[in-house]
Amino acid sequence: MVKMGNTNKLTLLGDDERPEDPKFSVDYMDLKADPFEDFNTYCNGTWVREHPVPSDKVFWSGSAELVERNRYILAKILEKCATGSYEEMDPIITMLGDFYFSGMDADRLEELGFSPIHEYMSKVASISTKEDVLKIATDLQSVGIGCLFSWGSSTDAKNSEVYAMYLGQGGITLPNRDYYLMESFEKVREDYIKHIQRMFHLYGLQDDKAMDAARVVFRIESEMAKASRRPEELRDPEKNYNRVAMNELTSRFPAINFRTYFERISLPHVDYIVASQPEFLDGLGKLLEETSIEDWKIYLKWKVLHFSAPFLHQAVSDENFDFFRKKLLGQKEQEKRWKRIVSLTDACLGEALGKLYIEQEFGEDARKRMSDMIDDLREVFTERLKKLEWMSEQTKQKALEKFGRFRAKIGYPSKFIDYSSIRISRDAFFSNVIATNAFDFHRYIKRVNSPVDRELWEMTPPTVNAYFNPTENEIVFPAGILQPPFFDPKLDDAVNYGATGGTIAHEITHGFDDEGRKFDADGNIRDWWTQEDEKAFLQRAKEVSALYGSLEALPGLHVNGELTLGENIADIGGVSIAFEALERRLSRHPELRKDIDGFTPEQRFFIGWGQSWRMNVKEEALKWQVSNDPHSPDNFRAQVPAWVHEKFESTFSGMSRKRKKPVPTIRIW
Repeated sequence: MVKMGNTNKLTLLGDDERPEDPKFSVDYMDLKADPFEDFNTYCNGTWVREHPVPSDKVFWSGSAELVERNRYILAKILEKCATGSYEEMDPIITMLGDFYFSGMDADRLEELGFSPIHEYMSKVASISTKEDVLKIATDLQSVGIGCLFSWGSSTDAKNSEVYAMYLGQGGITLPNRDYYLMESFEKVREDYIKHIQRMFHLYGLQDDKAMDAARVVFRIESEMAKASRRPEELRDPEKNYNRVAMNELTSRFPAINFRTYFERISLPHVDYIVASQPEFLDGLGKLLEETSIEDWKIYLKWKVLHFSAPFLHQAVSDENFDFFRKKLLGQKEQEKRWKRIVSLTDACLGEALGKLYIEQEFGEDARKRMSDMIDDLREVFTERLKKLEWMSEQTKQKALEKFGRFRAKIGYPSKFIDYSSIRISRDAFFSNVIATNAFDFHRYIKRVNSPVDRELWEMTPPTVNAYFNPTENEIVFPAGILQPPFFDPKLDDAVNYGATGGTIAHEITHGFDDEGRKFDADGNIRDWWTQEDEKAFLQRAKEVSALYGSLEALPGLHVNGELTLGENIADIGGVSIAFEALERRLSRHPELRKDIDGFTPEQRFFIGWGQSWRMNVKEEALKWQVSNDPHSPDNFRAQVPAWVHEKFESTFSGMSRKRKKPVPTIRIW
């Protein structure tokens, strides 16, 4: 066994930190509510009343309950890593333990103060030319400090066999462009400028100098915001794909020396890049020319300060929390340090941690049940495609070809990322974060122009989420979400088909929503629709957008029907497909058709879906969501896909109601 140092500094979690296990329960319902008036309250009213938002959260939900459960489990795993308690302490387990310990050692962070970032602040201070601005910004990007523009290497959306280099808008610190430009965010802007001032003051500037610096940062970021696209505009995969040959980069963006950039990141031989938002790069080039070197140095120092704040001493961490969580989202208290460090470890070394999580927590029975459910849903969706009345045979055959090549990944990847080259120290938290970021940066850069590895995942195994990848035509369900309240092997199929089946079918439907439909069977952006079929789809999509756009998240604050369109189509499709899959299963196994807790299987299906979206949310966080998130607020996700289903009214026809179902039946797929 490897001998561990300083373990006495690590306070181990007691059973009092163990959260309550989330579950489905009819006790969470409010049976006094009319399902035709407020289906969300009907499903979740009692839970909502009894589960206010905790002081260290901005929302509380079924998924948040499961996140808390998983974090406690991960914390206990990391404690074993940090204290040398595993029988076999291999280097990766030791690495996990050292990373976790370094983040938990708050006394050490107080001793270090700002010293961990001196290297990067000194680099910025050394800038003497405009060329240096790009060079140092590149160095910052390579360790995870975002600035100037965004970068990434991902599957080429028009050549899905290889990875391409993507460059696009970025450089701002507030959530999106609207926060800099819209009148409704004026108070946020005032608070943001004061926050920047306080951060520079903590770093050592006098108040007046700190305010001058804050105004410089805000001016630069505001100009970047003006050149940026709105969140809903970022959803169009065609408009956000603009290939530029390497030998044309200089003439296309003359004010940004991208040749120097690519040489500095050790990628000098690419043939092309994808400029996701070329107008932003044009605007950035103009800004580089018009802004003084001294102002750029202030901006880059701010980016270092902002990035590092969560990983430094308490005063800086508290100031960062005060603006970005308390003022912006309404969170009253910081989460306990162990929760934050567990989440960070999952973000930085997630597949190493996930491997231990899988070995301890994930059973193959859950994987088998999921596979069976996916097969049922696949059968339903295939037959629906064949029978679509509004789609021509020509387009239908291409849709069937695409869906025939769709695949699902469940639980965990077939191979795990090798982190063994990273050097982690027990007493250098910030350096550890930097080291993991640098590892990821070089891993992503190295793969540009290489064949796509289709076994890689975009989420870690303990993640409570799922996704559809359009360039690889696949859905991915990590082990973290395959637990109650979403999936419970002990419950009846009706609830599982409502909660998990609806979510699986939601991800399937993403392949044919307003974005996903633009990708072909190979995962490439290609127009495979006839004009008539595209017109028919868009007309139906317009109805969905209008319906959700009519909903008020708060008085006077409507859901953005365009921003949320893809998720709303997927929700409606998911519920519709999963309901039919359940009906087929009940027909094949009539012994399963029985009432439980006084509800029919069909009713439990819709209630299962509704309870999977139970939530309480802070008003500030809800405002943030409506402005940024492509998902509708959870109360509408619980309610609308059920309401618009053609069988909802007959399913609940025995319940008292005051009026007819308030929305029309909508079905695209």
